[in-house]
Amino acid sequence: MFNVCKLAVIIDEPTTVKLMHDFVKENGYELDITNTKLHHEIYDSRKCDISKLKIVIRNPIKKIK
Repeated sequence: MFNVCKLAVIIDEPTTVKLMHDFVKENGYELDITNTKLHHEIYDSRKCDISKLKIVIRNPIKKIK
């Protein structure tokens, strides 16, 4: 099991990813992306109008020692 930082895209994707990475660092974590722990983007347009589509970004993280 591993920790995951998850955030819905609220602005544009590059700005949101930067906010997410800054939040991870500020809270004592770092990204933990490997061959088995990957970045995920989840698009679910079934529940809303396409103009209101939100993207959920998931990154594996680990506590900085």
